[in-house]
Amino acid sequence: MRTATPLFVASVLLVAACAQEQTGSPGAAAPPRHEPSISIGTTGPVPAPPPRAPANYRSVKTDRPVVALTFDDGPHPQLTPQLLDILRQQGVRATFYVIGRNVDAYPDIARRIVAEGHEIANHTYNHPNLTQIGAARLDSEMTRTTDAIVRATGRRPTNMRPPYGAINARVEQALLRKHGFDVIMWSVDPLDWRRPGAEVVRQRLVDGATSGGILLAHDIHPGTIEAMPGTIGDLKAKGYGFATVSQLLALQDRQSPSRAASPASPAQQTAVR
Repeated sequence: MRTATPLFVASVLLVAACAQEQTGSPGAAAPPRHEPSISIGTTGPVPAPPPRAPANYRSVKTDRPVVALTFDDGPHPQLTPQLLDILRQQGVRATFYVIGRNVDAYPDIARRIVAEGHEIANHTYNHPNLTQIGAARLDSEMTRTTDAIVRATGRRPTNMRPPYGAINARVEQALLRKHGFDVIMWSVDPLDWRRPGAEVVRQRLVDGATSGGILLAHDIHPGTIEAMPGTIGDLKAKGYGFATVSQLLALQDRQSPSRAASPASPAQQTAVR
């Protein structure tokens, strides 16, 4: 038998090292290349799902104790930074449905939203009732807001929320098919725009929370901001983790249909300001 030369041994070791780098240590499964993991609250890593068609959601069907906190109508020059401070202290990520004109007015706050790990999403440029405007205006509202978000943050939103929860078949098809947005409604509405007080807002959000729930609030009302530390603390005490909307969608039970949002009733359309 021939004795291996030092050059041959070095070559074998180099090949082995490269193979181990690609596959991991012996006996360990290689991480998936097409489904990166995300960490959500206390629920551990979750694989992102394969591409899917956009859909409507009021909530997500999942057994994991996770909810999505969502905030509409900002950025607000004073209240949104206060909310961001609270979320950072609590280690919670949320989703902000921003109005395009407010993003143009306060781009630094929009950048902070993204920089601190939150999701930023489309809530139109001027907050119109989408069922009462034509196709050209609807396209403008969507496009102008997306452009404002991209200019400020470099991020392109993947979902939207219709102002007042107002949607019909025509608007739905434009949002889903033409613009490619998931349409995100909510499972809990504390009616904070009526300013019932921080304690009432907190109680309504906590009592209404369920796994996969999407919690609606507004970062333009002082009482809502005041309610957030207690709301988050109570939800944590009940065992809930927190996710952005896109993360929550990645958790949905792939064997079950999503809970689609139907067109809002007139009462719902007046419930969001």
